[in-house]
Amino acid sequence: MKRILFLLAAVATAGIAALLVPVVGHAGQEVSPIYGIAIPDGYRDWKLVSVAHEEGNLNDIRAILGNDIAIRAYREGKLPFPDGSIVARIAWRYTPSEENNKVFGRAQSFVAGEAPPWYLQFMVKDSKKYAASGGWGYAQFDKDGKPADEAKIGTCFPCHDPIKPRDYVFTRYSP
Repeated sequence: MKRILFLLAAVATAGIAALLVPVVGHAGQEVSPIYGIAIPDGYRDWKLVSVAHEEGNLNDIRAILGNDIAIRAYREGKLPFPDGSIVARIAWRYTPSEENNKVFGRAQSFVAGEAPPWYLQFMVKDSKKYAASGGWGYAQFDKDGKPADEAKIGTCFPCHDPIKPRDYVFTRYSP
């Protein structure tokens, strides 16, 4: 009987501990508010989904990356994305390259500049855990890995809601 109680206590403790660990990343990292997402290990090695340039107040260039699950869904045209999909977005200031422009003889070249405060964003698919936000959890971090505040993260799902037919994902795959 003691063994059974000990085993039940161990399983319960492990279950509670598992709920406290961030969705992605590793222990000790800061997590984004609301969704509890940390920066995934190795995300810079993920495959490229596409690139984009945002004008207006953002005026950035960005690379959109996907983990293996997301890339497979993108390539197969599979919607909704399966659970475990993670889409990353890395942004840099859209900066003219004086060095390149000297070579070209005119202003035409732009490169990645410094990291803006919205440097790094993630969408993590877990249809049960994030059911209230279309099955996606959202996170944003600055270049030092500090998460955005709750007010900022709270704007993510309302922004993505109009593209519900594309499973809330703005970026299309660029083969």
